Amino acid sequence: MKFRNLLVFFFLILIVLQGCSSKNSRKAYSYKQDKSFPIKANYNYQIKDSLTYNQLYKALNMQYNDWKGVKYKFGGNTKKGVDCSAFVQRTFKDRLNITIPRTTALQSKFGEDVSMNNLEMGDLIFFKTGYKTRHVGIYLEGGKFLHASTKRGVTISRLDNSYYSKHFWKIKRVIQ
Repeated sequence: MKFRNLLVFFFLILIVLQGCSSKNSRKAYSYKQDKSFPIKANYNYQIKDSLTYNQLYKALNMQYNDWKGVKYKFGGNTKKGVDCSAFVQRTFKDRLNITIPRTTALQSKFGEDVSMNNLEMGDLIFFKTGYKTRHVGIYLEGGKFLHASTKRGVTISRLDNSYYSKHFWKIKRVIQ
């Protein structure tokens, strides 16, 4: 039993470390518990015809600054209270003019599957937090993601956080 637990532990560490090797994350980062918005990288690649890295970075940073600390409310979609999938949907619509589904269940089926090795800013990160409960956030960089947390409201968390690394489910790319 101890060997199996050790094997599971090393497997989870491997998954978390794979997030460090994103093809567009050229800068290494430490695992300190920094919950601030990541520092902008020194490059400006084209993400799609109408969107560059700089534009995406600015849009997500502005959304975070506008919504930081807004409390979590199941089914909410305003600054009086917002749930994770509504926050993600609003971010994509308001900041990027991209329409995505409203619920986490539908968002998890939308877009292209992506591996941890190919994780990029703007990708949706999904977690299985309960038997039928799912959570979603938007990957930033440096192992950080933006989301509406049930405990902290709209915040930035780290993928190497023990809770999120334990509940990681999958990644979807909706910006193409």
